[in-house]
Amino acid sequence: MHHLSIDIETYSSVDIKKAGLYKYVQSPDFQILLFAYSWNGSPVQIVDLAQGELIPPEVIHALADPNVTKSAYNAAFEWYCLNKYFSSPLEQWRCTQVHGLYNGYPAGLAALGEALGIPQDKRKLGTGNALIRTFCVPTKPTKANGFRTRTLPHHEPEKWKLFKQYCIGDVVAEMEILRRLSAFPVPEQEWQLWYLDQRINARGLACDLQMVEGALAVDQQVSGELRSEAIRLTGLDNPKSVQQLTKWLEEETGEEVENLQKGTVSKLIDKLDEGKAKRVLEIRQELSKTSVKKYAAMRVAACNDGRVRGLLQFYGANRTGRWAGRLVQIQNLPKNKDGFLLGLARQLIKARNVEALRLIFGNIPDALSQLIRTAFVAPDGKALLVADFSAIEARVIAWLAGEQWRLEVFKTHGKIYEASASQMFGVPIEEIGKGSDLRQRGKVAELALGYQGGKGALISMGALEKGLTEDELPEIVLRWRNANRRIVDLWYSMEAAALEVMQTGQPVGVKGLIFERESHYQTQQDFFTITLPSGRKLYYAKPFLKENDFGKPALHYWGVDQTKKKWTVLSTYGGKLTENCVQAIARDCLAVAMMRLAAAGYEIVLHVHDEVGAEGSDDQLDRMLAIMSQPVPWAPGLPLKADGFVTDYYQKD
Repeated sequence: MHHLSIDIETYSSVDIKKAGLYKYVQSPDFQILLFAYSWNGSPVQIVDLAQGELIPPEVIHALADPNVTKSAYNAAFEWYCLNKYFSSPLEQWRCTQVHGLYNGYPAGLAALGEALGIPQDKRKLGTGNALIRTFCVPTKPTKANGFRTRTLPHHEPEKWKLFKQYCIGDVVAEMEILRRLSAFPVPEQEWQLWYLDQRINARGLACDLQMVEGALAVDQQVSGELRSEAIRLTGLDNPKSVQQLTKWLEEETGEEVENLQKGTVSKLIDKLDEGKAKRVLEIRQELSKTSVKKYAAMRVAACNDGRVRGLLQFYGANRTGRWAGRLVQIQNLPKNKDGFLLGLARQLIKARNVEALRLIFGNIPDALSQLIRTAFVAPDGKALLVADFSAIEARVIAWLAGEQWRLEVFKTHGKIYEASASQMFGVPIEEIGKGSDLRQRGKVAELALGYQGGKGALISMGALEKGLTEDELPEIVLRWRNANRRIVDLWYSMEAAALEVMQTGQPVGVKGLIFERESHYQTQQDFFTITLPSGRKLYYAKPFLKENDFGKPALHYWGVDQTKKKWTVLSTYGGKLTENCVQAIARDCLAVAMMRLAAAGYEIVLHVHDEVGAEGSDDQLDRMLAIMSQPVPWAPGLPLKADGFVTDYYQKD
């Protein structure tokens, strides 16, 4: 096998960050400017396509040659761009970004190079962003630049020379990263899954643009009315200003207002009597619910055929391997409430009938928020088949820990909230009804306590809003842990195994998982790894032992802080390791299901954590559910069950 490392620089008038790769490339003015490449690690060559140079015939032939592996950083970009002009089958490509994410490193060529400690001469050049702004996007016309709308090489010849060096440098950096990570390869099954991911992203999801435009128009009218009402009530120039509104509220109510965060506003509304202050806070609450940014994102990202492409980022969560959302953030859409009249609301939004919406639904911003999902639709002549794994994380943790009573629940009636309450409080399950107080306790405990959470986790899960008191919470934690001794054992076994591996250097097995320290001297790589039942590994880079905030020795490693989005030292513990493994195994179950569905001919258009959506016909749902419920070969005894429905538009059933 030969290897071709590639980097390209391109131009398009479409904003790739807002509209995504596919609309960017489909723009009529899209153009490849530079093509840099290296054969088998040899010195990098560059082709200046913008100034009339041509890619050598042997390279064009190599793009379609199955005996040549093509690689790039974020290879989805190079693959899709090049295929506008040349044939280059997806299965011949490898992505260095995916490799880095698989090994626990951050996204971004510069960030990855820095995290790996790559020498400066082999890193991505820092001047790139300014050069990209110069040559790759439209230029604002000014008198100084002759009112041109685009900068071409002859306009800035010195900068163009730098840009060519930058493109060459990207190939050098990509090759060095590949060399550093080569001792820790991505399994073939993950590459097959990446190919499927690219096909799903390229297929896209149909979007009802009439609905989107209607929602934006309705929001503009309603938001304008609400803002006018707030100005009239307060006399403020800008009632959206936190500083101005806080001062006005304190003068109006005579009480100190701590902040205007969502939770604080809700509490203030409940506390205040009818009057100006209460109405102004209600207006603020309504305006904050609109979520029209997602409608606007759909409009920008929709291609000419009305489909939004590139919604999913493969390995976006590199601690577990789960996907992340992009553009519209499909993994973070508001839920529609039970009994909400979606069909009627959609018709009224399309008709822009504000008065009828207000009469029937009252709070229009809330209605718009609930309808966001429904802007994604089945195309004409097809239905949207939506199926999800029932309680997948609860099933996986029961299976991993060997918590038999839970496994029996999932093999039979599946009522885990009721069964959990029964175990916790010693009440027969038959006496625990759907709306009962005990079921509520069981549900909150199930959602909050599986990963070593305590009182704080219950509060975060909304225990207090559901009617529980703070005094009750410690007892609920104790009862849940007593009812789930094997899960509790799993937390402590994982923590002990991690410490043992770091102290002795020897691998340790825990419930079918293998904990190891893996290092490679020549490439200076050092990882703590967990091999999952699927054969995939979780990577924790540059691990070491150090006392945690509680004065106990704990595993520390380098990773991306999910709050600050920075590459930094993180610590972990038994419950967090359990969460990583459970979510990773659940992700692998979804991966198996998607590969099976694709092999059976299902056209997958979306997936979110434990849910898959495909375009098809009504009669295909039962087979889809049967495929998703099939046993997974590497997880004997794991009871999987899928539920689903057929719909004309995306929703939460």
